[in-house]
Amino acid sequence: MSVFLGTHQNRLDAKGRVSIPAAFRTALRTHATPGESLVILRPSHLHPCIEAWPPAAFAALSQPLDRMDIFSDDHDDLAAALYADAYPIDADREGRIILPDPLKEHAGLTETVAFMGVGKIFQIWEPAAAERRRAEARTRSRALSGARPAAPRPEADA
Repeated sequence: MSVFLGTHQNRLDAKGRVSIPAAFRTALRTHATPGESLVILRPSHLHPCIEAWPPAAFAALSQPLDRMDIFSDDHDDLAAALYADAYPIDADREGRIILPDPLKEHAGLTETVAFMGVGKIFQIWEPAAAERRRAEARTRSRALSGARPAAPRPEADA
């Protein structure tokens, strides 16, 4: 499976459209199934950003629901959290998508957006918030890596 790498910025146009970075479009299309949307957008539970899921990865989110009692409160809560605010989105010929207003509001998006690759999905952020998040993630990952032995470094040629 292709992964989403890097951080890219693009501007929202007057119609609320933004171009998905070319590398991200390629990764999405690599795993696209005819008849499915290109990407599923939903608000992040943890951060003020939009999560962008390839349809197959989004479908995997439902697996815990399949193991739950369909009439339970837990099932209802998880189903509402996953699906009620999710939007299947297709791109136009130029690779632009329209970001739904509720998602733009959730992420605080106005003129410019940052696309941040985070492996199997990507996130859409307000650029300053994305930079803060990346700095926070670097700091926290350094703390985590301090708890493990350091990976061996290649020796330089003498």
